Amino acid sequence: MPARTLMFQGTGSDVGKSLLVAGLARAYVNRGLRVLPFKPQNMSNNAAVVSGGEISRAQALQARAARVSASADMNPILLKPQSHIGSQVVVLGKVHGVAKAAEYMAMKPRLMPYVLDSFERLKREADLVLVEGAGSASEVNLRRYDIANMGFARSANVPVVIIGDIDRGGVIASLVGTKAVLDPGDAALVKGYIVNKFRGDPSIFKEGRDVITAATGWPALGLVPYFPEARNLPAEDVLALDHPRPARTNARVRIAVLILPQIANFDDLDPLEAEPSVEVLHIHPGMAIPGDIDLVILPGSKSTIAGLSAVREAGFDIDIAAHLRRGGIVLGLCGGFQMLGRTVTDSYGIEGSPGAAPGLGLLNVETLLTNNKTLTLAKGETADGVPFSGYKIHMGVTQGPDCACPFAHLEDGAPEGAVSANGRVIGTYIHGLFADDRQRSAWLTRLRGGQTEIAYDELIEATLDRLAAHLRTFIDLDQLVNLAAG
Repeated sequence: MPARTLMFQGTGSDVGKSLLVAGLARAYVNRGLRVLPFKPQNMSNNAAVVSGGEISRAQALQARAARVSASADMNPILLKPQSHIGSQVVVLGKVHGVAKAAEYMAMKPRLMPYVLDSFERLKREADLVLVEGAGSASEVNLRRYDIANMGFARSANVPVVIIGDIDRGGVIASLVGTKAVLDPGDAALVKGYIVNKFRGDPSIFKEGRDVITAATGWPALGLVPYFPEARNLPAEDVLALDHPRPARTNARVRIAVLILPQIANFDDLDPLEAEPSVEVLHIHPGMAIPGDIDLVILPGSKSTIAGLSAVREAGFDIDIAAHLRRGGIVLGLCGGFQMLGRTVTDSYGIEGSPGAAPGLGLLNVETLLTNNKTLTLAKGETADGVPFSGYKIHMGVTQGPDCACPFAHLEDGAPEGAVSANGRVIGTYIHGLFADDRQRSAWLTRLRGGQTEIAYDELIEATLDRLAAHLRTFIDLDQLVNLAAG
């Protein structure tokens, strides 16, 4: 029997599509169905290393929710924005090239076959395929070559549910407006709508749902209350970094993370933010690094040279120097590691025009950006003997005297990363360090004697189960699966 399929599109970005698909995947798996997630095209610098290459972190989380191994077919097209030159285009897990917006639009017709082939492969392996759209379903100016929303839904004949976010306001107008601008053939695929992130008394919104249904002809399929535990799960959209977080006045450890343009794999920070005794401060340009910080993290970046310019323009280089004079520690992850060195050389024009840029000079290393992309899982031990499990995803080779004092050794004995002579500046290409309870505990112990209070994998699993129960309460799962096409 062919798999049932159902697509979830949104009235805009960050309305909760990824989270709903993850929660529904877990809910239906708990009912005994084999569920697979699918997103035709994603734009995100939060990537995961999987069988076949790399995909968006959101689809990796959805695969985990479905209790299956993630694969490149689950996100066949991934766009990774990098400065002014456009986006890196990843097809079936591998780098396909770099394209500006207009160039990518012209590429889309050639990419649709990859999307449809991946979708067909997943359908052969599943009882139910849950499809996530990208951005907004109402971007009709992009409809002609669309492969992410209605263009895909029409080509694959997949029914659609539209999601609106009431938390940001204007949900009635956004849903009614979506119907108003959709092509009639596209609108015919829509089987209903879900209002997400509701706060307050549901009875107050009954009239609002009546207005939406009367104007669109779409039935209401659910009014889903805000799920605060979503903060425990990796976010796909960089917009999540702008969401305010309450201060932790009793935190024993304070960590500052520089939020730079083209920040990548920022889910590295999630396990630290989940720790009750840790306060993670997001430091945007225009802000200063506080003087009582224990650790400054330069996270991954899709554009190291542009990131270096942003660091200097914001005055972060001065703040970091002051932090080190006070005895603080600096950690550079991936692109952040490259920034800490003496120079970053881009002879091949990977990030723009060929050339070189001076680094922050805090590590005695140099980086050469290369066309070859490293995509691998990584295990080993850090120099203090603590095991780790993570992954590497980067372009570039970093070498220099400080590499003689490596941050870690991989399973095969190869040295990895670099540590300054005074031990307070550390660079590594390893992502996912803090998701490993052993590593996170070691770091927090080093920083003012903090300690880990959570088991991170258990937290993710428990959160997915609670999310599934949450959705089961407010969405009729039988009705939803009956709307899916077989």
